[in-house]
Amino acid sequence: MNYKFLIAICASFIVFCAGCAAPVIVGVGAGTGVYSYMNGELKRAYPASLETSVAAVTDSLESMKINVEKKESDGVQTVVSAMRPDQTPVTVKLTILAPRLTEISVRTGVVGLWDRKVSELIHASIAQRLQ
Repeated sequence: MNYKFLIAICASFIVFCAGCAAPVIVGVGAGTGVYSYMNGELKRAYPASLETSVAAVTDSLESMKINVEKKESDGVQTVVSAMRPDQTPVTVKLTILAPRLTEISVRTGVVGLWDRKVSELIHASIAQRLQ
């Protein structure tokens, strides 16, 4: 079975089971993956372990001059709190879906003033590092 197809199926299942509000699917296709955008969080599942994903997130944020302030992990989920140079907060949540499948959620900004474009740029940087 094609792993991209499996990821799309898993991500779709998670999106549809995640809550009441209908998510917006940003893109599906070869190499693009499945994104959902709900309540300021842009989510995507990546075919990588949690440890590899955390390293990719940290590298991506540092390369974009976004200061990582705190990392908290309970073994299943890691939350990275960061701050952009303009003092806009960035929160990245990484959750294990399977041994080599991690959901990464990026939220940039504060409630009601989320910056989706920056979240998309962060995801693009993460995806590049996880290829």
